[in-house]
Amino acid sequence: MLGKMMHTPLLVSDLIKHAARYHGDTLVVSCETDGSTTESNWSEIHSGSKRLANALASLGLQQQDRIATIAWSNRRHLEIWYAVSGSGMICHTINPLLFPEQLIYIINDANDKVVFFEKTFLPLIKAIKPALPHVEKFVCMTAADEEVRAAIPDVIFYDDLLAPQTDDFDWPVLDENQASSLCYTSGTTGNPKGVLYTHRTTIIHTYAISLPDALGMSAQDIVLPVAPMFHANSWGLPYSTALAGAALILPGPNLDGDSLVSLIDTYKVTLALGVPTIWKGLIDAAKARGSKLSSMKRTGIGGTPCPESMFRTLRDDFDSDTIHAWGMTEMSPLGAMNRTVKLKHKDLSDDEMVALRLTQGRPPFGVELRIVDGEDNNRLLPNDGIAQGNIQSRGYWVIDTYFGHEKSALESDNWFDTGDIASIDPDGYVTIHDRAKDLIKSGGEWISSVALETIALKHPAVDLAAAVGAYHPKWDERPVVIVLANSEHPVDEEALIELYRQNVASWQVPDKIIFVDELPVSGTGKIDKKALRQHYDNVLAIRPEKG
Repeated sequence: MLGKMMHTPLLVSDLIKHAARYHGDTLVVSCETDGSTTESNWSEIHSGSKRLANALASLGLQQQDRIATIAWSNRRHLEIWYAVSGSGMICHTINPLLFPEQLIYIINDANDKVVFFEKTFLPLIKAIKPALPHVEKFVCMTAADEEVRAAIPDVIFYDDLLAPQTDDFDWPVLDENQASSLCYTSGTTGNPKGVLYTHRTTIIHTYAISLPDALGMSAQDIVLPVAPMFHANSWGLPYSTALAGAALILPGPNLDGDSLVSLIDTYKVTLALGVPTIWKGLIDAAKARGSKLSSMKRTGIGGTPCPESMFRTLRDDFDSDTIHAWGMTEMSPLGAMNRTVKLKHKDLSDDEMVALRLTQGRPPFGVELRIVDGEDNNRLLPNDGIAQGNIQSRGYWVIDTYFGHEKSALESDNWFDTGDIASIDPDGYVTIHDRAKDLIKSGGEWISSVALETIALKHPAVDLAAAVGAYHPKWDERPVVIVLANSEHPVDEEALIELYRQNVASWQVPDKIIFVDELPVSGTGKIDKKALRQHYDNVLAIRPEKG
């Protein structure tokens, strides 16, 4: 017997309708690429989205057409998100920091019909435009600008596109399983692969990240998503803030510590989320300016593990609780989150509590995780907190098949292999030990690069660290650790080597510590280990040329 309840499809447009209806006057701040800052609210964002939806229809676009954005996090980008998905088209966010060849591949693979872009990226768009035969319209996300028109004569300007339109628009009722947005991941081998989200998966994921044991989002929050809107859907924050009716601060292109401190202190941000490299700059800037970031009670950290020193600094110096999280584009992106501990853990000692909170946390309802031995036919490993294996997932918002591919992305028993190596304890707490491709294989034994980085970060002089494998004629690979140190504490190579001798087996001690003034960062703000592996591959010995 079927139930007798109303059936309403789960649609992205319902999020912006809800925000406008019940939280219409709640603040939305936008930092623009020209350095200006504009203030609007959810009602105005909704109105702009409906005007853009009318404009898209006037261009002759159809449902399920792909509409690309090459843009930072700002008001116009937010309006595009809701207008495109709400109209039944597919919003394709693109990382502008990729190489031009990758951008060309991604846009052509997606068969994008329109590309919205910031003026900041005008030279890039001009360079790649001839290689994009399927793109029918290029829209610059500004008012009319003669410099842009001179470079791209057939360009359309965002403000001109919206000017003749009204906000008299009824969002269509769509199938909730219809595609809503598309995001390509560069975390795979070969060309980037597209992850195609549906309205249904997006809404369920939005509920999940807003739960008390996740971000605990409410209408009293003022949220700063430092994860850009092109990075895994900005971790779902433009959706969850609309669901909760929270204020939203969109930081634009300036993600340096000084700019972020100003935004946090000016708008009294309560929750900010980003990768550890971003928070390193934020902490340094706050200390230099004498700011205590007094409003920021929660700090979300993902992308790479949070160093213990950063966790303690945010807690002890800034009274901000760190929410450790893990996920990936293929998981919308949430896989696990660590905001609260279970009731039985509330009386742990400080060191025990910090150790538990530094894990990546537990999966929320809606996603399941397991670890397997990938070299032994996916043999299931125990959740004992000790065994390490390939972490695999399945659930309401996990990928099935990459966009444009016929072969499933899943294992034979319908689990998705994330490419991460992890352990899971009996309570479900996940500890990510490494990316499978970042493991260092020395003499047939695996060494975790994350474990080596964690040890280096125990030293007060070390701000950032990256461990990679370098070629070795006898052992195949040996670990080297590249360190960004501060000037507040003395440190040299021998001091760090001694620290390793005290914490790992002798064969895991790095062969070399390399001090640098900066570490390369990828387009998503993570330390670029691929670049480090290439640069330091021959630092111990010259790898013979293949031939």
